[in-house]
Amino acid sequence: MANTQGPQGNYDPAGNTQMFRAFVDEAPQAAQQQQASSGPRIGLIVGVLATVVIVAAVAWLALK
Repeated sequence: MANTQGPQGNYDPAGNTQMFRAFVDEAPQAAQQQQASSGPRIGLIVGVLATVVIVAAVAWLALK
């Protein structure tokens, strides 16, 4: 941990400040990761729907 002392032996809270900032900075990244994880799911759904439409169009043309 960062229980460091300054040149005069005073407690330096910089380590705690850095840990706090790292904690605060992680929260938006976690939210962004959750939002980003929904992106591939939407892309997968669109891809599957596009594939179904293309297969249906090919089948319709083949049976015409």
